[in-house]
Amino acid sequence: MARLRLAVLISGRGTNLQSLIDACAEDDYPAEVGVVISNNPDAQGLERAARSGIPARTVDHRSFRDREAFERALDSALDEAETGLVCLAGFMRLLTPWFVERWRDRLINIHPSLLPAFPGLDTHARVLAAGARISGCTVHFVRDEMDRGPIVVQAAVPVVEGDDEARVAARVLAAEHRSYPLAVRLIAEGRVRVAGDRCVIEGEEEPGAALFSPSSPSGP
Repeated sequence: MARLRLAVLISGRGTNLQSLIDACAEDDYPAEVGVVISNNPDAQGLERAARSGIPARTVDHRSFRDREAFERALDSALDEAETGLVCLAGFMRLLTPWFVERWRDRLINIHPSLLPAFPGLDTHARVLAAGARISGCTVHFVRDEMDRGPIVVQAAVPVVEGDDEARVAARVLAAEHRSYPLAVRLIAEGRVRVAGDRCVIEGEEEPGAALFSPSSPSGP
C-alpha cells in the first residue's frame, strides 16, 4: 500500500514537524513527508527538513500582493508535491475560505487546548487565568472558522498548582508530539470518516482510566 504523502506547513521551530519526520522514519508508518513549506524563510523547521533529506521551500507571504495570490502559489506548491494531506504545524497564517474548501478533509491542524475550549492565541495564559485543572491538545480537520472542525485526536494533561505558562506549554507540547503522528496514522490507514461536524474512528478502543487533576492517593 502506497504511503500517504504529507505536506507540512510551518512558520517557526517545527517541533511537531520533527515528530512527524520521526514517525515517518518507522518502517510500518503509513505516511511520508513529501515536502515542507514555510511562509517564513528563517523558520528553523526548514533546517529540520534539510537534515532529513526532505524537500523544503519557502512561499513568503510578503512577496505577494494579497492573500489570494499567496494562497494560489501555496496551492500550486502542494499540487507539485502530489500532496495527499496538508498538516499545519505552527503555520501562523489564517487561511481563506477558498483554500480551506480547496483542501477540505485533506487539511488538518493541531491546537494547544482541548477544543472547543480556548481557541485562538495565548492559550496557556487563558487556561491558567480560568483556573482550569486539565488542558491538552487537539488535532482537527480545518474549517472556515478558526480552531473549529471535526476532531480526530485529543490528549489531556493536568494543570497543577504552581504551574506557569512555560510548564503548561511544555506538558502540552509533549502530548502534541504523540497526538499528531497518531492522527496522521489514523487518517492514512483509512480509519477516519468525517460525518458532518465530527469524525468517526473505525476500530476505536475503549479508553483507559480517567485523568484527575488534582490527583489524590486515596482516589477521587
